[in-house]
Amino acid sequence: MSDFPKPLPQLAGVNAYVPGEAPKNTGGKTYKLASNENPLGASPRAKHVYAELAAKMDLYPDGAARELKAAIAKKHGLDVKRLVVGAGSDDIFLMLGRAYLGPGDESINTAHAFAIYAIIAQQQGAKVVEIAEKDFTADVDAILAAVTPRTKMVWLANPNNPTGTYLPYDEVKRLHAGLPPHVMLVLDGAYAEFVSKNDYASGIELASQFGNVIMTRTFSKLYGLAGLRVGWGYAPEHIVDAIERVRMPFNVNLPAQAAAIAALEDDAFTEQSLAHNAAELPRLAGELVKLGLSVIDGVGNFVVAEFPAAKGKTAGEALNYLKDRGVTVRSLAGYKMANHLRISVGTTEANNAALALLKEFLGK
Repeated sequence: MSDFPKPLPQLAGVNAYVPGEAPKNTGGKTYKLASNENPLGASPRAKHVYAELAAKMDLYPDGAARELKAAIAKKHGLDVKRLVVGAGSDDIFLMLGRAYLGPGDESINTAHAFAIYAIIAQQQGAKVVEIAEKDFTADVDAILAAVTPRTKMVWLANPNNPTGTYLPYDEVKRLHAGLPPHVMLVLDGAYAEFVSKNDYASGIELASQFGNVIMTRTFSKLYGLAGLRVGWGYAPEHIVDAIERVRMPFNVNLPAQAAAIAALEDDAFTEQSLAHNAAELPRLAGELVKLGLSVIDGVGNFVVAEFPAAKGKTAGEALNYLKDRGVTVRSLAGYKMANHLRISVGTTEANNAALALLKEFLGK
């Protein structure tokens, strides 16, 4: 064994990312509420374009994704030269890690942040600095207090996954104002479109004004293109340049680019998706509370519920009870929230099925 090729030593501490589980085949209807996917599917326009491109699978995509960047810039009123695209926003995170993090650097994320931030920092040999949260929400003062001369990156998902909480824009600006210029603030806006709070902003303004901010978005949630892997980021041109130097050629495939452009143009589908979430998110949360569960006040497209610690009522037992009956939700044990489950907003039918099973489980 000692003669075999050895991986980088920092990989010994990396735990691979674990996605939400697909439902078990129970012979009846099954529902996946574990991955925050769009319950209405994908944009009909995107599906049509994707099907048309089956005849062009022999062609390379545009490596610079020029048409997709132009569509994003038009939709959001952005400078196309400051856009980057990736195979999902996590591809952009990986490129940021490759470009900016190395051994001896420090990378800050909050205690219940999206797991991929710490994984990328560990892969690069950087030290992960984990900051405690207040009521499952990022604590700006605690983050700023942890910054040292070795800090290179601060990650902030806003809204946060998996908790669903968010920081008001004034707090995000305060966080940025407290960071030294050499520290990059990564604003992950994967769930930004779902937030209707007056005090919220995704961070495009900060990324436009300052040299150490990048904001990312995804087509996986609202647009329903999780299976195609498309994400984008907005940043100063010098950050874009660094990302382009580490980006793999043709990282976003041909049908993914075309489907993303079509999805951006399908306002009817996005409006329908947002209306469904606006109705079902509070209903799902309210029904969970009626079952006696504590629910985190979230603003994404999912609900996080806390289960009792008593044997027979725990989150782990509830997870298995649902799974055995064809419904999967997300365990948060890996996020140091062992008593909690994350439940994606599904179709009305799927939400009702999950609620009915939880009522059975908690009533036993």
